[in-house]
Formats: sequence, structure tokens, C-alpha cells
Amino acid sequence: MSQIEVMPAKPAVQAETTVFAVIFAVSFCHLLNDMMQALLPAIYPNLKTALGLSFSQIGMITLVYQLTASILQPLVGLYADKRPTPMALPGCTLFSLAGLVVLSVAHTYGLLLVGAALLGMGSSVFHPESSRVARMAAGARSGMAQSLFQVGGNAGSALGPLAAAVVVMRWGQSSLAFFGLLALLAGAVLWQVAVWYRDHGLARLAEGRKRRIEAALPRGEARRGLLILLALVFSKYVYLASITSYFAFYLIHRFGLSVENAQLHLFAFLGAVAVGTFAGGPIGDRIGRKAVIWVSILGVLPFSLLLPHASLAWTGVLSVIIGLLLASAFPAIVVFAQELAPSKIGMISGLFFGFSFGMGGLGAAVLGEVADRWGVETVYSICAFLPAIGLLAAFLPRLRKKAA
Repeated sequence: MSQIEVMPAKPAVQAETTVFAVIFAVSFCHLLNDMMQALLPAIYPNLKTALGLSFSQIGMITLVYQLTASILQPLVGLYADKRPTPMALPGCTLFSLAGLVVLSVAHTYGLLLVGAALLGMGSSVFHPESSRVARMAAGARSGMAQSLFQVGGNAGSALGPLAAAVVVMRWGQSSLAFFGLLALLAGAVLWQVAVWYRDHGLARLAEGRKRRIEAALPRGEARRGLLILLALVFSKYVYLASITSYFAFYLIHRFGLSVENAQLHLFAFLGAVAVGTFAGGPIGDRIGRKAVIWVSILGVLPFSLLLPHASLAWTGVLSVIIGLLLASAFPAIVVFAQELAPSKIGMISGLFFGFSFGMGGLGAAVLGEVADRWGVETVYSICAFLPAIGLLAAFLPRLRKKAA
């Protein structure tokens, strides 16, 4: 009889154990995936010169890429909640490979849009499914697991401009096809992750979900919390779009930097984003995710207001501070949202990753129109006020007290 009482406790203990090998694997693949994705905005200055593109057309390329990913991601997550498909993870790398090949030979605006759409389709499957895997492997450290997963993507986004400066600037647009080898490497690693997902991850996720559902908030309160979190994602990613799409142009126009030096400044900003992402999740596990969200978004406001008026040296310093603070919010936001809807981990992951992509793309398109009409410096004068939306964090529900 004593044996019968002990046996059911085993899955619960296993579900609380953090499987670092799986988390590091999806984080590494996130690095490769987002490095490939980051090559597109990194070569915008070259494409603008070679094809005579306007800022509006550049913004439209970003919009096509981001919307392709954002529209599909919640649908992929919702489908995976109902019918998990582990082998979709290695399969999604084929879209990224095709996108890079198309972009390497694209000499018309229409073909650029096709390549951007293919890259977006690869991300639409990778992000919600790999975020689910990070949650499966997290155990009791969901914030840390989400940070490790996301920091891989941020590191890849930071390496994208550096790779473009070293490789694409020297050997031209056709060298993008070389980076397709990264897609094949990611596919090989994700195949092994998919096997673990199928054999172990689904059982762990189901075990953890039972306990989280017991601590869930009332539906109306949870829905209000999700809407506030989406508003905060809007603030964060429209501001990030202003940096990733137009910061190089801003530095070139205002301070007369070369394209290579402007890319290095962009690399420093994206590196700070990676560090901030790494810190946000573990800090949220310790002090609470609401506190991290509050500080990381609203805390950016004084620095974003100073940025349009700063010298070159201070612009570099301020951009790094902004990257550190702003990036720390997203791991906490995703985990907070998953805890608000514990029975829909895939859909929530897809919704928030997809919404962030969509808002980034829409923001890039709108800001491109602003840059064409009133100059690229006006972009940062307007975006300086976006972090004020962080005030909404005060109305987030107190999830930990409710769970207790």
C-alpha cells in the first residue's frame, strides 16, 4: 500500500525538474533562426542603394515578413495545443532555407517580398512550438527557461548585422545563400528536440498544466491581464522596430557614420537586448513578473526622451541602456500570459510572439512613411513617448497572491 501511495508522486517530481539540455538546444536553434531572420533588415542599406527603394518600400518588406509570421503563429500554437506535431520543428527550417535562397537572387522588389514571406513562415512555426518546448523543459523555473530560450534569439538578432557587415558587405547579396547552411544545422538539432518533445515533453506539460489550472484566475480577470500585456508588447515592439529598421539610417544621416560603423552600433544595441532578455526571466522568478514588467518598460521612458537630443557618444550609451531595460520585459510577459491561460500554452505563445512580430512589422511600415515625409530623426522624437504605455502595468492582476 505504501508503494502505491509513493508511485503517483514520481511524475510530479519529474515535471518540476529543469531539463537544461533541451532548453539550451532550443535556445541555440533560436540563435540560428533569428540570426538568419536578422540578415534581412541588416542588408536594407544595400538594398536601398542597389534597387533604389524608398523608406516606405523598406517598411513594406518588414511588414510582409512580420505579418506572415504574426498571422500564422497563434494558429500554429492553437493547432499544437489540440494536436501536437513535434516534427514540425525541424520542418520549419526548410522555409527559412528557401527564404534565404530567394533573397540571395532577388533583384526585383516583388521577389524581395516573396523571400521575406518565406522567412516569416519559418518563424511562424518555430517560435510557438519551441516556446512550448522551453515551457515543457522548464520545471519550476519557467522564467529562467523563457529567458534562456529568448536570449538565444536576441543573440542571433545581434549577430545578424555583424554577419552582414563581415560577409554580405564584402561578397554581396548572393552570399545570403551561404547562411542557408545554418538552417540545415538547426534542422538537425531540432530533430533531436522533436524526439524528446514526443517521448517526454508532452507528459511533463500535462502534469504541470494540472497544477497551474488549479491556481488560475477568473476568466474575466485573466482576459483583462492579457489585454494589458498585449498593449505593453505593442509599446515594446514598435519601439524596437524603430531601432532595428531605421537606427542605421539615423546614425548615417545625423552623424555621418559609414554603413559598417552604423551596423556596429546596431550590434551593440542588439547585444544589450540579449543581455536584458537573459536577466528578465530569472529576476521575474525571484521578485515577481509584474515588478519586472513595470520597471523594464516604464523605466525606459527617460532614456528614450533623451535619445533624439544626444551626441553620438551618448546615443550609443543611451541605446544600450534602452536595450537592456526594454528587453527584460518580454520573458516575464510571456510567462505571465502563460500563467493567465494555463490550458492554452501553445496558443498564448503563438499569440504573443505573433503579436510582437505583427506590431514590429506594422510599426516599421508606419515609421517608414514618417521617415519619408518628415525625416528619419522625427521617428525617434515620436517613439520616445511609447514607453509611457508601461503605466498600464499597474493594472495587471496579482497572479502570485491569487495562486497562493
